[in-house]
Amino acid sequence: MKRTTVMLVALGVMASLPAVAGNPDRAGSAGATQLLINPWARSSGWGLANTASIRGVEAMFGNIAGMAHINKTEVLFSNTQWLSGSGVGINSVGVGQKLGASGVLGISATVMSFEEIEVTTYDIPEGGRGFFKPNMANIGLSYSKSFSNSIHGGLLVRMISESIANVRSSGVAFDAGIQYVTGPQDNVHFGIALKNVGPAMAFEGDGLAVQGLLLAGSDNLTLEQRSQAFEIPSLLNIGVAYDWHVNEMHRVTFAGNFVSNSFTSDQGIVGVEYAFRKMFHVRGGYLYEKGITDDAERTTVFTGPSAGLSVDLPFGEEKLSAVAIDYGYRSTNPFSGVHSIGIRITI
Repeated sequence: MKRTTVMLVALGVMASLPAVAGNPDRAGSAGATQLLINPWARSSGWGLANTASIRGVEAMFGNIAGMAHINKTEVLFSNTQWLSGSGVGINSVGVGQKLGASGVLGISATVMSFEEIEVTTYDIPEGGRGFFKPNMANIGLSYSKSFSNSIHGGLLVRMISESIANVRSSGVAFDAGIQYVTGPQDNVHFGIALKNVGPAMAFEGDGLAVQGLLLAGSDNLTLEQRSQAFEIPSLLNIGVAYDWHVNEMHRVTFAGNFVSNSFTSDQGIVGVEYAFRKMFHVRGGYLYEKGITDDAERTTVFTGPSAGLSVDLPFGEEKLSAVAIDYGYRSTNPFSGVHSIGIRITI
């Protein structure tokens, strides 16, 4: 019965694949691309290859089903230097709380910070009229549930906001995911996640308005131009992972993930993580898409490799609570890579 349920859900998600198949010809036509940025350090360390095995608050980006593994309460803070040298920073916070025997409620917020930009106009191109900062943020509210020891699923709704001094846009996106765990030691993982599905967005505001006179000597007339609507970057993740328990002290996990994008080339990600005593973790990954090894043909800022490490410090009488520090790095060209550091508290 369990296997039948998984197959039915998987087929339902796969049925949507034609709608999100990779299409590099549409690259650059989507908006709200902040939704494609992973703000969390641990999963960034192996390029989000762990869609099938991701757990905790970070699952609100990778695969919402993984949040169902939270035992009680988890709080996560993360700071990312996005494309180091560009002056763009990302701050994120997330909380997951167990409800009842098998449900978990989660909330996350991600805010991007930018350096100031000088105000210029058609009439005053040299500036001198002050500065402004772009604003990009999103807030996610989710619910995940363990339907059995093997099947976990979840849904997430995310509110999106983008603005500059006089133009703004807002929207909503939905994520859904499922994870299936099997094997003699629950060490075989499968996962599917459909992300960023929602209605088109459009910009509006005074920056799109033009003032003029209807007739000579009459009052001013304000005409607001309509912005072309744009779609959000939906995608489909299909992942697998295998845990090799060498003994009680050592674990090695191999993971892979296929990403079918609506507006860019499809991607394949592979990664490996080594864990010692469930306290020290080292991981690495590689992302591949067509042309990524050629500077002239590459259409993404990422060059492929990623790496990271984590230190988990348990506390309490039964050592069920922990404080963890995570670090993740992704190589880029240009700029000096993406650096993420996070602090996780599990109680």
